[in-house]
Amino acid sequence: MTGTESPEDVRRWFLRQVSELWPLAAGSLSLRTGPCIREHCSACQRGEGHASYALYGRKQNRRFSIYVPEELVPLVEKAVNNGRKLEQLMREAGLRYTVALKAKRAAGGSVRKRKAR
Repeated sequence: MTGTESPEDVRRWFLRQVSELWPLAAGSLSLRTGPCIREHCSACQRGEGHASYALYGRKQNRRFSIYVPEELVPLVEKAVNNGRKLEQLMREAGLRYTVALKAKRAAGGSVRKRKAR
């Protein structure tokens, strides 16, 4: 972050950073264990259960979980990590944008768009 950035500089920086973040997902990827449907499963009887991955998240204020096949785990994990990076970028962009707006105002530049009367 530099003290001489304009709001447009911040916009260009943010768009460059975001363009590298694909795939993208919000939520968390978890390894869960649970019993199966077989009556005499030795793994379940030992208390081990069966492991599977799930993506947990929210959609319209409701929680969800979706099964993730093991071969897709690396891709989904990358998407979740990129989602976290996007959140960090948005926080940094908000700070940089505000500093740039304040610098522009202090330099005498117009910051707001005014209504036509």
